[in-house]
Amino acid sequence: MKPTYTIKKTLNNNVVIVSDENNHELIMIGNGIGFSKKKGDPLSDEQYEKVFKLVDEKEQELYKQLLHNVDSQVVQAINDAIRHIQEKLDLPVHEHIHIALTDHIAFAIKRVEQGFDIKNPFLHDTALLYPQEFKIAEEVVDDLNKKLGVNLPKSEVGFVTLHIHSAVSNRSLQEINHHSQLITKIVEVIESQLEVTVDKESIDYARLVSHLRRVIDRVIDNDSVEVHEKLAEVLKKEYPVCYNLSWKLVKIIQQTIRKPIPEAEIVYITIHLQRLTKQ
Repeated sequence: MKPTYTIKKTLNNNVVIVSDENNHELIMIGNGIGFSKKKGDPLSDEQYEKVFKLVDEKEQELYKQLLHNVDSQVVQAINDAIRHIQEKLDLPVHEHIHIALTDHIAFAIKRVEQGFDIKNPFLHDTALLYPQEFKIAEEVVDDLNKKLGVNLPKSEVGFVTLHIHSAVSNRSLQEINHHSQLITKIVEVIESQLEVTVDKESIDYARLVSHLRRVIDRVIDNDSVEVHEKLAEVLKKEYPVCYNLSWKLVKIIQQTIRKPIPEAEIVYITIHLQRLTKQ
């Protein structure tokens, strides 16, 4: 049997504060969930097809503050966007996305209306790092523009992508941005050491960036990859410059994220570096 909640306060037609059977307070978000509801009315999950719950008390307070400053139409459009994100990825999203994305989009709309030019120098790399999230972010921004009659620029797709990845990976935006900057630094070191200018539009660059992201994710998640010892010996002998540079890059990553990296990763980075030298 699904739990029944009691309404404590209706914030708007789509957001209500309820208490559960243990008298714990939480915020429930859903289309029309607060329509014609008053304090003391019962509410069940079964009444609504899609409902989000904000259980964390700190998150609840932040969201309540946002609702006082953000137009209800914007809030609803963003809730629809979050539902779209969840359905597309078929993964749970951290409840903080309701605060983070609402705050970000509301501020972005205000800046656009005031005539500010929103730039995102990492847009291209963000698309390479998180292709699935980027595609969904494009749909989200396009839908928000249509629903709200605004003109959020392409740069916003990159920022929304990071919010999506943060919500599904349960990693902070600060950590994700930190890793993106780390990859940018690594590419700069590669260009300097190999004396090449990497074609950012090439498939080899896309593979390198994607691989570096997976290396960082694997290290953080304590995953590992296996590699044949003979392959390592061959690469070390045939491509000493790329192999030694891989060691240097691994040390940079280790110093930044403060976790050891398996030697097997050096082999695969070497392969990507060798591809770049062929450009």
